[in-house]
Amino acid sequence: MDYIELFYKRLTELRIQKGVSARDMSLSLGQSESYINKIENRRTLPSLTGFIYICEYFNITPEEFFNTDNASPQMTKEIIREIEKLTPEQAEHVLLIIKDINKRSSS
Repeated sequence: MDYIELFYKRLTELRIQKGVSARDMSLSLGQSESYINKIENRRTLPSLTGFIYICEYFNITPEEFFNTDNASPQMTKEIIREIEKLTPEQAEHVLLIIKDINKRSSS
């Protein structure tokens, strides 16, 4: 697996999901306006510290960053936080709904 290519692609996907421009993300990370743009255009890679800050910006772990089976790790975390607030019976209803959606999607 080409992890460098995966990194570039995943960064762009996660940034777009978050609905933020490359410029705004760069500035939020305390970097120059073109920082993320340079990364996404394959001109540079972040340092390890820079990568950790990118993960923190998305509120995900490095493992979640590279887990492409989970297309939207931020949303997954938010769903889990909300489910944790439910009673066991309510959580069971949510689980049944999710299973039904997945079943219909795979048909």
